Amino acid sequence: MKRLDLREYEPTEAQLGSDQLATLDPHLSDLRITVERTRKDHTWLLTPGSTVGALEIGDLSVTIRPKLDIGRVLFLASYALGGFRLRDLEHFHYPEQEEPVEALVRMFVEASQRAFSRGLLHGYRTEAEALHTVRGRIRFADQIRRRFAIPLPIEVRYDDFTEDILPNRLVKAATHALGGMRLRDPDSRRKLARVQATLDNVAPVEFPPNEVPEVTFDRLNEHYREVVGLSRLILRHSTVETGRGPVRASGFLMDMNRVFEEFVRRALREALRLTEREFRAHKNLPFDVAGNVDMEPDLSWWRDGRCVFVGDAKYKKLKAHAPNADLYQMLAYTTALDLPGGLLIYAKGERDPAIHEVRNSRKRLEVFALDLAGEPAEVLKQISDLADRVQDLASKAPVPRAA
Repeated sequence: MKRLDLREYEPTEAQLGSDQLATLDPHLSDLRITVERTRKDHTWLLTPGSTVGALEIGDLSVTIRPKLDIGRVLFLASYALGGFRLRDLEHFHYPEQEEPVEALVRMFVEASQRAFSRGLLHGYRTEAEALHTVRGRIRFADQIRRRFAIPLPIEVRYDDFTEDILPNRLVKAATHALGGMRLRDPDSRRKLARVQATLDNVAPVEFPPNEVPEVTFDRLNEHYREVVGLSRLILRHSTVETGRGPVRASGFLMDMNRVFEEFVRRALREALRLTEREFRAHKNLPFDVAGNVDMEPDLSWWRDGRCVFVGDAKYKKLKAHAPNADLYQMLAYTTALDLPGGLLIYAKGERDPAIHEVRNSRKRLEVFALDLAGEPAEVLKQISDLADRVQDLASKAPVPRAA
């Protein structure tokens, strides 16, 4: 098997035959890899973008390591999906050189073992069946419609106390997704097989990546939070396809742009103690009066139907100052939403937070950089400081005049 070991945003020379290049070509957009010819025979310069993870394409194995250590990346991604508690911080320390999928499998297996240590979670699920005995309540309308004048079977509805519930189905689906990948560590494969065996009585369910359901946690299932969060992460970012060309592809890929945006949005929302309805990304916001141009800010705070804060999260390095295009975009947001200012949040910076007072507009554009290389607790402390800036900007939003 040909292995390509790449690193986020770093160009790497690789020798590829014409057949291997043809195998890779249909997946370049998913991997966000640019390919350039070099002066050497059969040698190409491969430069990944913001996508990290691993993809197996026939006999070609592509690994893209993140700039951050993999434990930090998994912390950001799992926090963004709500699969995190403060006492889980210790579980996000992994060697920097560890491959993304291998680290993910090890973390998932360990989280499963902790969750299952109390026994497999059970819960009530409503069932509707046709039985030869009465159980629960008879569905008279269905009985008459389907079996008029026929006494058996009886249409009933009942609550079944079972392990075949959503949290276990998510874990089983994630186990199946990971099991379809080529894992190097035999110990991880054995432990993953044990997780699969533990869930033998749970029905296999396929969850489309964009429709992975959330789980509501309470004191009875709180110990499942970490493994469910990781399961949702795996299901959202796993890919198994056969329809693009003759070669099967499977793997786990994360777009760090999306991970960073979702992390910042959830972390700020929790720091501000707001609901998802109050603090969210917003699609299709009108920019012009006619509504022909839309805006899509990553962060917006809504109060009584009015936006009081707008911001954007950018997974890129902040150098001497924010790129002009980003500042122009934020100025457009604040102008269209009639706000005195906005906030740009970057994933890393070489300078302290900045404030740009826009000439002739009284607009105040603030720039902040998160240091993601620190410990998770340090990252969350920065979020707390950032939430204070958001509060301050929201407090300056104009109050609508009474009619």
